Amino acid sequence: MLVPATLMLLGALTAVVAPRLLARADWPDREPVVALWVWQCVVAAVLLCCALSMTLSAAAAWQAVRGHVFASAPRAVVEAYELGVGAPWAATTAVTLALGGVWTAAMLVREVARARARRRLRRTELLARAPRLPGEGTRRGRLVILEGERPDAWWLPGTPARLVVTTAALRRLEGRRLDAVLAHEQGHARARHDWLLHCSSALAGGFPQVPVFAAFRDEMHRLVELAADDTASRRFGRLTTALALVELNEDRGVFGPCPGGHGQVPQRVNRLLTAPARLTAARRLRLTAAAALVPVIPVLVAFGPGLRALG
Repeated sequence: MLVPATLMLLGALTAVVAPRLLARADWPDREPVVALWVWQCVVAAVLLCCALSMTLSAAAAWQAVRGHVFASAPRAVVEAYELGVGAPWAATTAVTLALGGVWTAAMLVREVARARARRRLRRTELLARAPRLPGEGTRRGRLVILEGERPDAWWLPGTPARLVVTTAALRRLEGRRLDAVLAHEQGHARARHDWLLHCSSALAGGFPQVPVFAAFRDEMHRLVELAADDTASRRFGRLTTALALVELNEDRGVFGPCPGGHGQVPQRVNRLLTAPARLTAARRLRLTAAAALVPVIPVLVAFGPGLRALG
């Protein structure tokens, strides 16, 4: 039972240390895409620690599970894991982690179902406010212009996907600024940011007492916006994208003392205007590779005794 305990300790250590290191680093705002990848690897490592610990604990608790897990393994490999040591706690650990896995899956299904329900509702409202014209048929373009007094633009995922822009946004934004807003929303769509938000919200909602999942959700919401801003600024410039954000949000009071639900907009505008230098390609590659190794560590811990026994 030493390996399952080590995996649980490793998962807890990763969940505590990694978010603090990322919070202290100055590069995530400069490289939001890399930061998104690092966060995904950290959370994957935590979940992998739990899954591997559950599997080995179940193998220690029940002979039937052990027979499946170590079906073709030599006797020396099975003995290397010392599955009989601490067996009374193995069943409790395995059942607890298994229930956590089922609960995680249920939360993800609930989050996806709620998102689909919201999309259906918004599509119904969209069809009511922007009905098909006579002779238009069932197929229409991806861009939908909606009558509205508030400047707004958003991407509506689904089949088919829709990029919705209000007439107020068309009146206020001109030329390249409107193109920057559209590029921002298309950046969300191409990167499938909606799935990142679903997964992070499911984990944070299912385990509100686990700080790493709450931090994962908050950072996903922030970093996907920064990544989409960079997508737009690379095509139309930082100043144009910043001005488009200002014009699109100035009526919402986000630049006042009480920004409400759009409190990140001033920081995003300031980031675009100050133009922080990007990391070098070599450092981005090192960060990406280092993050990819984080989920490998639990696998090495889990397979370590067996590999040493074979060696």
